[in-house]
Amino acid sequence: MRRTVFEADHEAFRETVRAFIESEVVPEYDKWYADGIVPRDFYRKLGELGVFGIEVPTEYGGAGIDSFSFQAVLTEEIARAAVSFGGSSVHVSLCLPYLKALATEEQKQRWLPGFVSGDIMFAIAMTEPGTGSDLAGIRTTATLSEDGTHYVLNGAKTFITGGVHADRVIVCARTAPSLAEDRRYGLSLLVVDTSSPGYSVGRKLDKLGLRVSDTAELTFTDVEVPVEDLLGEEHCGFSYLGQNLPQERLSIAVGAYAQAKAAVRFAHQYTRDRVVFAKPVASFQNTKFELAACRAEVDAAEAVVDRALAAHDRGELTAADAASAKLFCTETASRVIDRCLQLHGGYGYITEYPIARLYADNRVNRIYGGTSEVMRMIIAKDMGL
Repeated sequence: MRRTVFEADHEAFRETVRAFIESEVVPEYDKWYADGIVPRDFYRKLGELGVFGIEVPTEYGGAGIDSFSFQAVLTEEIARAAVSFGGSSVHVSLCLPYLKALATEEQKQRWLPGFVSGDIMFAIAMTEPGTGSDLAGIRTTATLSEDGTHYVLNGAKTFITGGVHADRVIVCARTAPSLAEDRRYGLSLLVVDTSSPGYSVGRKLDKLGLRVSDTAELTFTDVEVPVEDLLGEEHCGFSYLGQNLPQERLSIAVGAYAQAKAAVRFAHQYTRDRVVFAKPVASFQNTKFELAACRAEVDAAEAVVDRALAAHDRGELTAADAASAKLFCTETASRVIDRCLQLHGGYGYITEYPIARLYADNRVNRIYGGTSEVMRMIIAKDMGL
């Protein structure tokens, strides 16, 4: 079926991105995969391509397009090729909304031109050792200096995507004690310069999947953060974090759907080429039925994604809508990719085959951005249960 969520401009962008991946990413990807990280200069190439500036206002060097659909196209093309752009998705999909909504004019002038060019890469640091979904339990502290010119940041963060290459990190820290009646009070967002004394990047975590996306531990020891780098109002950080969750979950839903679609493509191609008992694997009835069932599930996920993308661009995507899209697409993708790997036989377990990488990469979709269990709680609450 023809998709109606994308227009001619989106498809032209798709062609540009696909050609870029073929020429700039695919030839280098095995090395990136072995290294577990993309080269820092790759982000500047993405900046030159215009990927980072699509949703940035024109006065800061961007294209000024108020639509998430272009990022969806990018996500689909990355999955189609079974590659990764490292931590760049966090830079755009997670960090940019905070900068656009909360940064002062002076802050936007300082940060957004470099954001667009890839000279200033952003990451966001919320999760701490022992503090995942319960953000009110954050222990990292930011104490205002006696002269009121800076905060002194102390604490640690973990699972920070893009943390190795980041130039600025949006850190959620406690600037005041929580209240008995409100555990969420007292959290603030600080945009931390990673070259600051006392800022340290610890281990680059060795993950099951998403191996090219650098994920790091961060430590702050008496890091001085100028008050000019406070993002939004003091003590209001928790409410800010909740505002971007629908887009974050939508982006995960898009990625999961795109991975499932790519898996069907890879399995279709492999089973037509692979010969067993003097016949292509695709000629067996079981193979046909399995691929047909996977195709039907992908079609359903595509419909969910497209409806959610349209709602988001209209400003109508609710927290429950996003949770439903994420839950359905990530659970569907898990089933589809597993079945497509099975059709590869033993070769599906070898990481030089893209289906194996998709299998590993996909697993985290049901965890980050809110687990499937949390998504069910959100949906149930919306139902009045």
